Amino acid sequence: MSLHLYDTLTREKRAFEPREAGKASMYVCGPTVQSGAHVGHGRATVVFDVLRRYLAWSGLEVLAVSNVTDVDDKIILRAGREGTTPAIIANRYTRAWNEDMARIGVLPPDVQPLATGHIMEMQALIQRLIDEDKAYVADGNVLFRVRRHDGYGKLSGRNIDDMVTQDDVVGAEGKDDPLDFAMWKAAKPDEPSWPSPWGPGRPGWHIECSAMASKHLGHGFDIHGGGLDLVFPHHENEVAQYEAAHGAPFARYWVHNGMVRMGEEKMSKSLGNIVSLEEAEGRWGRGALRLWYLSAHHRSPLTFEDAYLDEAGAAFERLATWLRAARLTRPAGEDVGVPSGASADADAGTPHREAFVAAMDDDLNAPKAVAALHDL
Repeated sequence: MSLHLYDTLTREKRAFEPREAGKASMYVCGPTVQSGAHVGHGRATVVFDVLRRYLAWSGLEVLAVSNVTDVDDKIILRAGREGTTPAIIANRYTRAWNEDMARIGVLPPDVQPLATGHIMEMQALIQRLIDEDKAYVADGNVLFRVRRHDGYGKLSGRNIDDMVTQDDVVGAEGKDDPLDFAMWKAAKPDEPSWPSPWGPGRPGWHIECSAMASKHLGHGFDIHGGGLDLVFPHHENEVAQYEAAHGAPFARYWVHNGMVRMGEEKMSKSLGNIVSLEEAEGRWGRGALRLWYLSAHHRSPLTFEDAYLDEAGAAFERLATWLRAARLTRPAGEDVGVPSGASADADAGTPHREAFVAAMDDDLNAPKAVAALHDL
């Protein structure tokens, strides 16, 4: 295949060359399960669902992993408000997430690791960093020494001395440097905790993905995906932890999708401007939602407006009507000029297929690929 993907790390389009011939491995950051999914979440999952499907359609055997963060401050806070346990909240919204993904046609991951199921792997990675003097214990917390990792900032393109840190980076006591961030958080009353060599506590967010991705995909897996809002600090810290411990690249390609916007603001729970996936799918349907998600390049922002979803719904109906008619009228064994769901070879040589493939191979240019279908 001749797929090229824009790599956030190198800031250029690169030919996709998988670690192992004929196979592709990908890890996409999954949800923190403290509430239901909204339309912004849906964009990320559809973008990487399309990438996964395209890799498979192109003949690669794909192993897709997407985690669930089932222990987190937000989950603990919600449990406190509802007078229940964090585990009950996490289980409830993990089920809801998977139902929402099925609702919009996103394939389930081959592996969906839970953070709470990988405490041993996280602790092993943390201990390795302590042994290498890349991390230290302070008041029951374990902190990563940011300035001991020469490559810190390379993914986000930030200068280490100019970085603006976030609460989870600056909140721990006893730091040697204000940039150091917590990989293990000392236990607090009425919060979930696990025993560890440094005292009872729970993992920090960033160590979870470093440990789970390497556990299920090994060293130097192919694609790490997620929203642009995760580049810093989450993905930057993932890279730093893994590479400081192993001295080798974490992932070969870093692919990020743009945000869904409501007016001039990002759609987010913290801003209170969300539309639930369940509500949107109920109003416009799966096909319209997916087509709307693909109406802008995946790295560009996408604005949510009723009119845009209405347009996507009408466009989807035109495509669906044409496809139904083509399937009814074509002679047995004759293709209808659109890519087969089975493999790329099935429709080789048709001009519309060539236009579709050329668009998708150019950094997953879905708007141009969809335009090729509209030209049928």
